[in-house]
Amino acid sequence: MRLHLVSAQLHKWIGLIIGIQILLWISGGFIMSFFPIEKVRGEHNVREAEALAITPDRLGVTIPFVLEQLELTSVRDVRIRPVLDRLVYEIRPLDGAPIIVDAKNGEILSPIGKEMAETIAKQDFSGDGALTSISLLDKGNAEYRGPVPVWRVEFNDSDNTHLYVSPDLGRIVARRNGTWRLYDFFWMLHIMDYQERENFNNKLVVSAAAIAFIFVITGFMMLFFRLRKRDAKIVKSLVTNKLGRRGQS
Repeated sequence: MRLHLVSAQLHKWIGLIIGIQILLWISGGFIMSFFPIEKVRGEHNVREAEALAITPDRLGVTIPFVLEQLELTSVRDVRIRPVLDRLVYEIRPLDGAPIIVDAKNGEILSPIGKEMAETIAKQDFSGDGALTSISLLDKGNAEYRGPVPVWRVEFNDSDNTHLYVSPDLGRIVARRNGTWRLYDFFWMLHIMDYQERENFNNKLVVSAAAIAFIFVITGFMMLFFRLRKRDAKIVKSLVTNKLGRRGQS
């Protein structure tokens, strides 16, 4: 009986403490499972890019030539990829920001300017809205927490899409829309990281999960004791009735 009372008291007070967070976990799980992840990421509004063949006429300069031009003796990575209608070398030095160089003439393209960033965003976006503004951000905000500076390109579509274009890479590094913002809000509540919204192993969520675990265990204990008490009453009633019938006979 004493253990039953302790578990009941624990269950009651833990329920008051953790109940709201459990509700947020459930609602967050519903929201995150309701929306297709492609819509959250804005992939449904990405225009399919035309393939750009790697041909000798598009590779007018060699990688060693480019590295010598940049005075780089060692790099972490070099890739060939398209940017708009041209091929570029994407070079990642051991230190410093990435660099993109026109593979045909060796022109250093990064950091790209406003006009090129606007063209990249327009070419990528296939939604129902038009471009309304473009600005260079020198610090992150609630919906973009990546490297800066970054170009933010806004569209007036029904989902209020923002595309973030890296000046160093010459490509889109983040897609944000109304669906993403709603998803991100509930993700923040779900993992209980109210700053960066990335750490789902933080002390707060681990503590809340531990408390929720105790809440469930004490609930099972209460159920066990109640069922045992009910079964005892049923057995007692059956025995009493049986003895009563014997006495009458």
